[in-house]
Amino acid sequence: MQEDNYRHRGMRQNLVQVLKDKGISDVNVLNAIGIVPRHVFLESSFIEYAYQDRPFPIGSGQTISQPFTVAMQSQLLSVEKGMKVLEIGTGSGYQACVLAQMGAKVFTVERQRNLYNKTKPLLAEFPYHIKTFLGDGNKGLPMFKPFDRVIITAAAPEIPQDLVNQLRTGGIMVIPLNDETDAMKQKMLRLTKQEDGSLRREEFGECKFVPMLKDVAND
Repeated sequence: MQEDNYRHRGMRQNLVQVLKDKGISDVNVLNAIGIVPRHVFLESSFIEYAYQDRPFPIGSGQTISQPFTVAMQSQLLSVEKGMKVLEIGTGSGYQACVLAQMGAKVFTVERQRNLYNKTKPLLAEFPYHIKTFLGDGNKGLPMFKPFDRVIITAAAPEIPQDLVNQLRTGGIMVIPLNDETDAMKQKMLRLTKQEDGSLRREEFGECKFVPMLKDVAND
């Protein structure tokens, strides 16, 4: 793993202040952002910019989300220590580490084989014991259900019913859902599963993610 030095830690604290200024208030989220070294998830050419509030490419047509997006989704999840969290879209692994630092037991699924092969050994270098899987995120991980929380880090064309079925009653799903009227836009939703299996829906503005796809890709 790359070095995490005093300068990196200082840049993280500056990033935490930026996120506070943008409205992130969950202390657990801010503490996790301040601890997890974002620069180790990026190619070396991007290290100098790792703590700017912006996304960067990570290969296979994917990106590491901007820190505000990671923080917002994490805040909307309302994670408590010991909760089982299913993440759809491992990507660089940064979001998974933030959730694990918050005390979650993270199960994460990636469909891009090359990205999975790169990220899995990186996550193993952290002390979080994150469980990583290669597969179609739309199907989730039924063998490990129920989950307390589900987070989707790609734009979904619809709410995946398989993932709803794997969410416990009272559980929360955070998902960027395609706008029905504009295919180029998505809305960030928080869905809370009711006792009758229905979903209470809350909207938290527009967002932009790479599309959520099916099946496993090799590139």
